[in-house]
Amino acid sequence: MGARSILVAILGVVVAGGSAFAAREYLDTSRANAAVDPTSTLVQVIVAGQDIPFGQTIQPQMLQVLSWPREALPPGAISDLATVVPDPGMPLRRATREIAQGELILASKISDFGEKVTIVQSLAENTRAMAIKVEAETSVGGFVTPGDMVDIVLTQGRDKDLRAVTILQNIRIVGVDQDADQQKDQPEIAKTVTVEVTPEQSQALALAQKAGTLSLSLRSLDNAEDKPLDSIKLSDILRDKSPEPEAPTAKQTIRIRRGSEVEIVEVQ
Repeated sequence: MGARSILVAILGVVVAGGSAFAAREYLDTSRANAAVDPTSTLVQVIVAGQDIPFGQTIQPQMLQVLSWPREALPPGAISDLATVVPDPGMPLRRATREIAQGELILASKISDFGEKVTIVQSLAENTRAMAIKVEAETSVGGFVTPGDMVDIVLTQGRDKDLRAVTILQNIRIVGVDQDADQQKDQPEIAKTVTVEVTPEQSQALALAQKAGTLSLSLRSLDNAEDKPLDSIKLSDILRDKSPEPEAPTAKQTIRIRRGSEVEIVEVQ
């Protein structure tokens, strides 16, 4: 029974290796057959044949070769398969950002061969990843996931001096606890949330964490314009009476006589 299990395992490894080799040979052949004249308006490029999550190793069977308009080719687009897939037995590259099916494989979105992929590769230029403490009631009940955009609100003071102010707007969540998977859509109660901020914003955030309680306000998908918001005090919302509705404006009317009849008309 043990020998049979070992034989099955070896067969599985052989089949997997053969599949990867066949996929690589197919892509090499497709690329060679699809070679075009340098003056052509189309060039051959490598694209994702399926969704490739952040941190996923890039296998030959995940890729496709397509013709692409030369004029629309972005910087960093890869046309040489050997640039993406190593020789057999060599370490693979990984996706440093999520790559959607049909998307061009760009040099900026893949690691070096064998390079470790962490949250650092997902950060924009001159930004920092900073963790803040949250609880269920301060993190939108756990509905915040990597990739979401939030506003960060500071609540400070006690009793009648309690006040709240939005200190940062349109901030990207890059991690929830130890999870940086942007494909994850299941809510969970986190203890820390990691956000992407500029150096100046990180300083403000560090002070705010010491000054009071931070809450996250989940933004909609609409690209709404950010505007400065004044802080609000507890006394601004506590009233002796609820706000009174505006008194209805009296409507003005005129009388129009038509023969023996009189018509009353409202004036706007």
